[in-house]
Amino acid sequence: MTPAASIESGANRFELLVQSVADYAIYMLDPTGVVVSWNTGAQRFKGYTQDEIIGQHFSRFYTSEDRAAEIPAYALRTAQHEGRFEAEGWRVRKDGTRFWANVVIDPIREASGELIGFAKVTRDLTERRANEEALRSSEERFRLLVQSVTDYAIYMLDIDGHVASWNAGAERFKGYLADEIIGRHFSDFYGEEDRAAGLPARALEQARTQGRFEAEGWRVRKDGTRFWASVVIDPVHDPLGELIGFAKITRDLTERRQSQIALEQAQQAFFQSQKMESLGQLTGGVAHDFNNLLAAIVGSLDLARRKMAEGADISRFIDNAMKAAERGATLTQRMLAFARKQELKLETVDPAALVRGMAELLQRTIGGGVRIDTQFPLMLKRVHADPAQLELALLNLAVNARDAMPDGGRIVIAAREEHVLTGEGLKPGDYVCLSVTDSGGGMDADTLARATEPFYTTKGIGKGTGLGLSMVHGFAEQCGGRLVLDSRLDEGTTADIWLPVSDDAIKLCPDEASGDAPGPDQLVVLAVDDDALVLINTAAMLEDAGHRVLQAQSGQAALQLLGEHRVDLLVTDYAMPEMTGAQLAQAAQAGWPALPVLLVSGYAELPEGIAADFTRLAKPFRQDQLLPAVEQAVAARRPSAAVLEFSRRKRR
Repeated sequence: MTPAASIESGANRFELLVQSVADYAIYMLDPTGVVVSWNTGAQRFKGYTQDEIIGQHFSRFYTSEDRAAEIPAYALRTAQHEGRFEAEGWRVRKDGTRFWANVVIDPIREASGELIGFAKVTRDLTERRANEEALRSSEERFRLLVQSVTDYAIYMLDIDGHVASWNAGAERFKGYLADEIIGRHFSDFYGEEDRAAGLPARALEQARTQGRFEAEGWRVRKDGTRFWASVVIDPVHDPLGELIGFAKITRDLTERRQSQIALEQAQQAFFQSQKMESLGQLTGGVAHDFNNLLAAIVGSLDLARRKMAEGADISRFIDNAMKAAERGATLTQRMLAFARKQELKLETVDPAALVRGMAELLQRTIGGGVRIDTQFPLMLKRVHADPAQLELALLNLAVNARDAMPDGGRIVIAAREEHVLTGEGLKPGDYVCLSVTDSGGGMDADTLARATEPFYTTKGIGKGTGLGLSMVHGFAEQCGGRLVLDSRLDEGTTADIWLPVSDDAIKLCPDEASGDAPGPDQLVVLAVDDDALVLINTAAMLEDAGHRVLQAQSGQAALQLLGEHRVDLLVTDYAMPEMTGAQLAQAAQAGWPALPVLLVSGYAELPEGIAADFTRLAKPFRQDQLLPAVEQAVAARRPSAAVLEFSRRKRR
């Protein structure tokens, strides 16, 4: 092939290459801008065929505004003198529609340098521009959205925590203009104590490592005032996953917090008001009942004193005073039962035998017109309870059942064994459930919810104190069980007393525990009580039994008497000022290890360990209760001969 033929073949191949390109418009212009060649891409973009466009000036592809501004001529001059022209702009198709084009114009010269025309390459970027415009529009809308939010501070931080953007909400909350805060560290919004504790750095670290930080706390405004803020910090990553900063959203919750505090204060005031109202009901009820009892006691004793001076029989007045006092003790037990502070004597109790034993009492108390039935299994486990309090609880429930059936009806006292795994307000284990069911009118939901409140009663004035169910409730919980009430209007009520099954451990009574040892006789007893009236009565009971009694009204006075006299037994009240009975007993036994102690108290909740260390006696007590307790205390503390001899020598 000749060189000329080779050149011609290469030119043909180049022309074929250009003609086959469909994504770019590639064509030639003469030095004046007239189109002299046209490829497939140009036809596709601009809609002209070769025959339609070759020989036409390329300015027809420009908008009328660009032609008026002589942009086509400027493009050719720039390409000619600077060697290249590149720009983006609107171009016009044959049908008059417009497209966004990237245009490159290069000059074409002979080897001698003479300009013979221009090469023009155009690319249709309409779709890309539309996407960019959509993105810009979206970003602008988002920017306007963020900037328009005034209830939230929304801003960006760089990776070190410096403020990179600022919206209107941030300006409103924190008081800084954008020019004042952008570039400063966000720790400026924290109080000095939080900065010293490193809270800002920990917040960014948690957001970086855990993907989010959220908290509430005090933040500081530009003017130094504080506001309560809810803060969320999220990490911001680029498309490659690299951390480029943080998005921080803050909301001012000061008003909500103040409202919450005000609500809590109002609730506390309301609860305090409720407590005062309950205390008023409690005080009023107790005062009313005790005034009646005191009236009977004072009146009876006054009459007894007058009749005694006349030599008349005063036994009926003394009996009347005793009955009133015992009623007062019962009322106190009910109060303490509600407070879970009554002295209970827990032991193994056969519930079936207990109910059989009180059958006559129940029927006599309930009266005619109401039938009492029992439903007990043939074999029923024993329970751990105070038998006297359990009788009182069942009696209270039976009386309530009777009062719920003014026209007569049926009361069923039943029992069943249950095993509790979890829940139900009970520890896991075996229980006996004693139930008292009536066929009365029942209670609505509101009445049922308040049934165990102290002094709450639906009975008429003078027909109930409202302490019955509260006493049963307290008693059951002290035994390790619970009271459950189930009632529906017009269907009756069932009261369940859940009591733990006893392990049947047999506790020896004081006489059995003492074995064959002789009981105490003519003891020297130190009686201690800060109440002079109680002290006189205690001493009188002991002296009446043949004991010699030393009296003290404080712990210090008692210790002094112990150092001066030989004492066989210390009987002390627990609740005393300056030195409690337990402290006195511990101090006494530190100096006289063999000294027996009888601790007297009306409360069950004593410091841990004291119940095991000392024999105890509940207030109020009679002589027939005091003397067995004295014997039990002496028997429980009976020392060995060597210890006794050492103790006596020390007393001398």
